[in-house]
Amino acid sequence: MAKLNPFILGIACIIGFATSAQAQQDVGIQIGIMQRFGDRTKDTMTLKANSGDRLTIRFDTNGKPQTLTAPEVKLETTLQKLPQPVVEERVIFSTHRSFESAEDQAQEWRAQGIEVEIAQPDRWQVWAKRDVYNTPLVRRLLLKSLQAKGIQTARIESRVIQEVPRPTWVLNGFRYTRDVVDVSSGSGVIQVDREKDDLPNRPYGGVLRIQPNAYGNFTLVNFVGVETYLRGVVPHEIGTWAPQPVLEAQAVLARTYALRNVRRFVIDNYQLCATTQCQVYRGLEGAAASTDRAIAATRGLVLTYQNELVDAVYSSTSGGVTAGFNDIWHGWDRPYLKAVVDSVNPIWDLQARNLADERNFRAFINQKKGFNEDGTDMFRWRYEVSLANLNRELRDYLKAVRHPIANFKTIQNIQVTQRSSGGRILKSQITTDAGTIKLEKDDIQTVFEAPASTLFYVDPVREKNKTLRGFVFVGGGFGHGVGMSQFGSYNLGRLGWTSDRILSFYFPGTQLQPINNSITLWRDRSNERASN
Repeated sequence: MAKLNPFILGIACIIGFATSAQAQQDVGIQIGIMQRFGDRTKDTMTLKANSGDRLTIRFDTNGKPQTLTAPEVKLETTLQKLPQPVVEERVIFSTHRSFESAEDQAQEWRAQGIEVEIAQPDRWQVWAKRDVYNTPLVRRLLLKSLQAKGIQTARIESRVIQEVPRPTWVLNGFRYTRDVVDVSSGSGVIQVDREKDDLPNRPYGGVLRIQPNAYGNFTLVNFVGVETYLRGVVPHEIGTWAPQPVLEAQAVLARTYALRNVRRFVIDNYQLCATTQCQVYRGLEGAAASTDRAIAATRGLVLTYQNELVDAVYSSTSGGVTAGFNDIWHGWDRPYLKAVVDSVNPIWDLQARNLADERNFRAFINQKKGFNEDGTDMFRWRYEVSLANLNRELRDYLKAVRHPIANFKTIQNIQVTQRSSGGRILKSQITTDAGTIKLEKDDIQTVFEAPASTLFYVDPVREKNKTLRGFVFVGGGFGHGVGMSQFGSYNLGRLGWTSDRILSFYFPGTQLQPINNSITLWRDRSNERASN
């Protein structure tokens, strides 16, 4: 069970960064804003203070702290040859589309007495814990024991490392090479410019640290107060033009989400990322008066269920009905994340017309009026895809997961075999000439690019001579659909709903309260897994 640890800008205290009285009441979090620095032969970024300000750069030299100051510093990576090649190995149990699914799988392995850790080299993965299974013999014994139980999905991934990237910079005529570097500024704002991303300088509040990660390169971590962090999240997740109650609801959810998910990157020694795999965060870029007002109006407020932070998830468009947590991910049930018809009008009764029934579902998808998202781009969609493209996408997927029928010739059918009561795909299957691939939940979105959500049906498309030409995906929504629909909330805000009423609509049974030490951030409920 994780409780709130109200550390105040932890690294700021360590390296002497001066904080205001308001910031001192803030909760510090750690964001990996540049997750893979040094992932190519030469990588470069410039850290710069605002005009008239200076950076303070701290690092260790032979175990002793050293400090430099400069208006800017240009960090680059240089490849350093190792004295002798090193073989790096890891045991990979599974690969996932989301952290939620990876975490659920990790809990299953732990229940069997196997120590694991969650990684994100690209997609989310579950690894055997490296400091436990730390020799080639132990790793192979683990794999052999799993294979004896009929588990064939685990594999050992190996690579030979002959050189490694190292961060380096030049100041005052001297070149420094260090793996951990702390950077602060007098004003508390640092401009970051990475050459390879073609983006302009982006300002970040708080302090920065370059540090090693689990993948052989480095991460630039932003240590920042959560209220300042929200200034770089809310404008980019919901926009600045939404009605004020909607901005306030988004601020509460973004704050709750951040504090709930600080466990995501334990393997890399920080807490959250800055992409859609967490929440989009762009520092102080795009901060606006409207979103700043919403953050200030809800300062410190979080959404809870039975005095525990909720999974404060949200997506662009629900498609007319939100998804339950277990419609999309595996894990214990979240009573506050159930299918909710996204309308203020009684236009569809889920109890009387359950969307698990295919006829009901198709009738629902063909209903296009009376919902909160009426007229939005992704409320309803239809994508026809050629058989050749679908074959290519499936082949790429099967090769990536090392499936035994990756060399199939052609897809023969795509079917939805089970839906949730809210219409989301729970099980589907793809029939090929070489065999059938069975998929669960959002796996089908990993395989095929066309579906924008799991709220769809699929039909074959044939030539006049009945030859299979492709398939058509017909559905609604964009994203996972769990929790608050952002476009749906726009309508509720326009109707004059308050932020707490909007949150209660999408998260029934929850409570809004100030963050405090009695609130549980997250509790392991792996023994309460849902049956789906």
